[in-house]
Amino acid sequence: MTVRLVLVRHGRVDFDALDPDDDFLVTPRGRQWNPPLDAHGREQAERLAARLRLMDPPATILLSPFRRCRETLAPYLDGGPGLTPTLDPDVGEVFVGAWEGVRFEDIVAGDEELARRFRDQEPMFALAPGGETGEQLRARVVPAVERALSGVDDGTVLVVTHGGVINAYLGHVMGVPHDMFFLPDNGSMNSVRVDGSSRDVLFLNDVRHLTDPAIFAPPAGVGEHSRDLP
Repeated sequence: MTVRLVLVRHGRVDFDALDPDDDFLVTPRGRQWNPPLDAHGREQAERLAARLRLMDPPATILLSPFRRCRETLAPYLDGGPGLTPTLDPDVGEVFVGAWEGVRFEDIVAGDEELARRFRDQEPMFALAPGGETGEQLRARVVPAVERALSGVDDGTVLVVTHGGVINAYLGHVMGVPHDMFFLPDNGSMNSVRVDGSSRDVLFLNDVRHLTDPAIFAPPAGVGEHSRDLP
């Protein structure tokens, strides 16, 4: 029996969606930015769904409650796998305190030290005033993912979440101590082989369904209604 964990980052968001009434979510950590996907992000979600439909249905789905994650998974669920995801705030986006709802370019524009850290590939989110630390993020993310894995003996555990969350879990698995060590693309798939207590990373930042969608197109005739059927 084989268990595979697939961590998916949500599609691209609409950075112009900053409605203070509609685009924030109250979470256990505070009030967090909650934008929708943009048009490109919705296309990424459709291409992700096409790939997932060619795979065996997951044994369980863990879903961040943020709108961008729910919208990323929606096309796949609309395709009829008959699965109900588990919403878990513990795989929700990292809380960045005073930076919530502020454009990234605006955050770094007025702070040369932050701009330098970005250029030099140094972790930044833990510097957010009032925000979550890397240790706090891992302390909630790793147990949440492990809870989902504990109930599965065979099959795939699908987690639709955020780049920081993916870093937190994979950093734990790989023994990487710092907060962010790679940038998962929007809509990417990242997989881990699970065998008892063993966790082995299989593939990072797989975006072939986004760059080469024809590979994951259904075979000719699949999904079409035959005129010969009664």
